[in-house]
Amino acid sequence: MAPAPYKIRHARRGDVSAILELIKELADYEHELDAVEATESTLLSTIAFAPENVESTSTAPDTEPTSPSKPARCLLLFNEEDRPAGMALYFYNYSTWRAKAGIYLEDLFVRSTERKKGYGKRLLVELAKEVVAANGGRLEWSVLKWNEPSIKFYESIGAKMMNEWVGMRVDREGLTKLAVLLD
Repeated sequence: MAPAPYKIRHARRGDVSAILELIKELADYEHELDAVEATESTLLSTIAFAPENVESTSTAPDTEPTSPSKPARCLLLFNEEDRPAGMALYFYNYSTWRAKAGIYLEDLFVRSTERKKGYGKRLLVELAKEVVAANGGRLEWSVLKWNEPSIKFYESIGAKMMNEWVGMRVDREGLTKLAVLLD
């Protein structure tokens, strides 16, 4: 079967409503729609966007600079009708042992109507190309334990579960308390 036609590029400011729609669809899939706090305004202020009419690619990213207040980039995949079908929202990380940069994939999402067309794999391949082009060390992400279809897909492309690691997080009130813990 021939792969479905597609186009991948970095998101532009004009894509922000589509990004928010995809985020909400992902949250709904994960049974967390009520937890979405992102707005078009907050996305515009935290994602490094490509200029309008520039075909920014993974191996030659041409976006606004990333920074502590604008840490993320977003690849969008458009289907044969030039409609957003999926996204990979990511930021850069660092491996101290390898002394190399990498990418942390915060969210990979393909609309349910667009699945089984190879789009998720395409987005991951683009991210891997960016890591390789930058002589980076790794591409990593988290997946919910109950999401068996995604786990099987990730393993099929060579990803390995990191069972020896446990995710940790401090947020909201806990983050505020930690910030003043020693004051």
